[in-house]
Amino acid sequence: MKKIAPVACALMLPACANLQLGDLHATAEPYEDPVASPAPSSARPAASPLPVVDIPFERTVLPNGLTLVVHEDHKAPIVAVSIWYHVGSKDEKPGKTGFAHLFEHLMFQGSENFKDEFFKPFEKAGATDMNGTTWLDRTNYFENVPTTALDMALWMESDRMGHLLGAIDQKLLDEQRGVVQNEKRQGENQPYGKVMESLLRASFPEGHPYHHTTIGSMEDLNAASLADVKEWFRQYYGAANVTLVLAGDITPAAARDKAQKYFGDIPPGPPVVRRVQWVAPRAEDTRDTLQDRVAQVRVMHSWNVPRAAAADADLLDLVAEILGGSSASRLDARLVHRDRIADRVGAGVQAYELASLFTVDADVKQGTDPAKVEAALQEELQRLIDHGPTAEELERARTTHAAGFIRGIERIGGFSGKAAVLAACQVYEGDPACYRRELATIAAATPRSVQQAARRWLSQGRHTLVVEPYPPYLAGPAGADRKSVPAIPKFPDLSFPALQRAKLKNGMPVVLAERHDVPLVQMQFLFDAGYAADQGRKLGTSSFTMAMLAEGTTSLPSLALKARTEQLGWSWSAGSGLDSSYVGVSLLKARLKESLPLLADVLLHPAFDAGEMERLRGQWLAGIAQEKTDPESLAERVLPPLLYGEGHAYAIPFTGSGTPESIRSLAVDDLRAFQRDWLRPDNATLLVVGDTTLKELLPLLDEQFGAWRASGERSRKNVAPVAPPPAARVYLMDKPDAEQTVILAGLVAPSSRAPNHLEIATMNGVLGGTFTSRINMNLREDKHWSYGAHSGLPGAVGQRPFLINAPVQTDRTAESLKEIAREIADFTAARPPTADEIARIKAKDVRQLPGRFETGAAVMGALAGIVLYERPDDYVQTLKARTEAQTEDAVRRAAKEVVLPQQLTWVIIGDLAKIETGVRALRLGEVRVLDADGRPVR
Repeated sequence: MKKIAPVACALMLPACANLQLGDLHATAEPYEDPVASPAPSSARPAASPLPVVDIPFERTVLPNGLTLVVHEDHKAPIVAVSIWYHVGSKDEKPGKTGFAHLFEHLMFQGSENFKDEFFKPFEKAGATDMNGTTWLDRTNYFENVPTTALDMALWMESDRMGHLLGAIDQKLLDEQRGVVQNEKRQGENQPYGKVMESLLRASFPEGHPYHHTTIGSMEDLNAASLADVKEWFRQYYGAANVTLVLAGDITPAAARDKAQKYFGDIPPGPPVVRRVQWVAPRAEDTRDTLQDRVAQVRVMHSWNVPRAAAADADLLDLVAEILGGSSASRLDARLVHRDRIADRVGAGVQAYELASLFTVDADVKQGTDPAKVEAALQEELQRLIDHGPTAEELERARTTHAAGFIRGIERIGGFSGKAAVLAACQVYEGDPACYRRELATIAAATPRSVQQAARRWLSQGRHTLVVEPYPPYLAGPAGADRKSVPAIPKFPDLSFPALQRAKLKNGMPVVLAERHDVPLVQMQFLFDAGYAADQGRKLGTSSFTMAMLAEGTTSLPSLALKARTEQLGWSWSAGSGLDSSYVGVSLLKARLKESLPLLADVLLHPAFDAGEMERLRGQWLAGIAQEKTDPESLAERVLPPLLYGEGHAYAIPFTGSGTPESIRSLAVDDLRAFQRDWLRPDNATLLVVGDTTLKELLPLLDEQFGAWRASGERSRKNVAPVAPPPAARVYLMDKPDAEQTVILAGLVAPSSRAPNHLEIATMNGVLGGTFTSRINMNLREDKHWSYGAHSGLPGAVGQRPFLINAPVQTDRTAESLKEIAREIADFTAARPPTADEIARIKAKDVRQLPGRFETGAAVMGALAGIVLYERPDDYVQTLKARTEAQTEDAVRRAAKEVVLPQQLTWVIIGDLAKIETGVRALRLGEVRVLDADGRPVR
């Protein structure tokens, strides 16, 4: 069988503790050069036929889906118990690497009906070959027990399979997390211990199940929660995902009876989606260098090759054997014996369920140029690809393979015995007898078929990894005083260009901020429109209209427009925010003059093509559907109408996407009406940032836009003040089986134009606007119930929303709500913003100023804020002084003005079956349940 080895084990036994990448390879011996003239075959004695070996078995599937495979062997009064769960590190989600192996450790910590170390009864019974391992594709547990102890073994295995959840608590999780992390440290502390991580990351693309190692990352292991543990158990440890092999002193009938007795009542578990294969073949050669604390350089080549079940994987196993897998291999003969440039060579196939890796490596002799070894490795491989193996080489490889298989199945259990062979075949190929196919492929191999397999898979896509000894660097004497953090004597001043204003012939204002550091000019037509302009129209009209500007003009169809913008080097977009719509473009200075006619064409002559509109409509509706499945987007859709009330321009989904009904009903005439009413020169300001001057720019702009005129009266939006609700309200939305609960609380706050908007921003920084804010430090850093909790005030011309957002773990929903409500209540009463907190936020805001406006896009954002919120032209230049001038009393007054605990509107989205009772018990306000469109459901 190909080498399918464990990477991590529950118990540090020699077969597990010493496993390195090189252990997957055999070692080497001399060979005859196939290009030379070998001795006639008649001069060699004919090889005796290889013995035919088999592992008789009976397979049964229990009613709950568990697969039982039985092999009867009465040579000794023992039975091998081997249980394979079809789950490994490839099944881990992003951010949860290492979890399959961590869970394997937890399986040895007792069960609901045996609250002690799992090994104890087995030690008393004299069990041997006992362990558990995790690999990319599977997790297995195995032991050999005396025949008389079989009932005990099956009771123990079935109890942890069916009755584990009640026995796992936080203490055990933390304990085994530490054990696994020390296992990771121990592995990485070995010479070449980081090779596998580097190899997998380079061989398989981001998103591939094999991109990360089974041991996982420290960060992900730290993040593993008790809820994660239980979810993993429920998802993958059902009976239908299990193969149980009993091999040894037992009959099939007795095995079936015992399996049904001990495992028959265990639920099958949910269905598991499986990818069949993903080789991810690579067309280009790649290369990495890794420095490690090793004694000598190791050169390694690897290729992505077919999965374990493929016949080519078996043929490549023969290639590896001939090339570097034995003491008779070509690489050993050349590199170790003849040229003496390497101390060890190897080759092998690491066979996995979805794909495999073919590896060749050599440890470079001290004083030898690694490039010479690398070249020799490639030369020998190419010679095998070009000419194939000799008949004698193939026969030696075939014999070695058969001998290894026979020696392995002398045992009934352990890492490589009969039970392991049958289990691996059942799990990976659905057939306990798959080893017969592999043996048949090996037996039928010819020099030509082996050569063709090598040519198919090893001719391109090589990844080279060179592991170099870490240089003996030495730290110098202490130079810094470590008793305290150095004081910062002063902070740099803000650099922000002065604004220049002008008007085009049609009266449209132009605001320019010159910057000549890079040859770019950024332009933005800013319209007083936005989502709020949907009032009286179909929701989503503003955003949809702006998006359609990118889908062609009357003279350029969609694809032609895209090609032309790329030809000119544009980076551009058109869209809407709450109060404004825009067309923005970043231009190469050298293409400014020829870009402006195209910009005018986009803005003044949109095609609004019906066919493109239908294409975009389909994408748009899919996007709305996605918003309704994402809890945070769903909250943004539902909360604003609750805050502002019917008839207000802001009483709309703040995603700006509209509703399915409104988007389905949109017609071309709706888009043209929006363009006519809102995208007009008397409703626009042109903002410009970059490498130009008014003298240069104005004639060019007038040429393209000076004759643009508006017709009819400008449209207006209703952003009149709204009163807060008389009492707090709670709205629940059901998301069955949600991984988290999303908590959103909202109030209506003063406009971004309010005189004290800076004080409002400072008080928000204290409560929830920064990482070290009260809410985040409470829920994330102290309680560990949330990845992040924060508050914020999106900019708005009218009253803006003050929002508190906290995604929290489901089982801590009520406690999190209670903590958020307490923090809000304390903020204006028992614990108002302190002098230290206010000073910290002010200092942060001032000291961030020099870095905030590094890019033209950042300057453009500042210009848009100045225009939209009617701020003075020197707003940015005077921001430092006005920030520093805030008083503590003014900040506290802002907190009392904005944060009104008794008038909060709460939207809570999660699995109501798990959270509703706890939320209602808090009595935060009247509770109502809404559907995904914000309509009452009961």
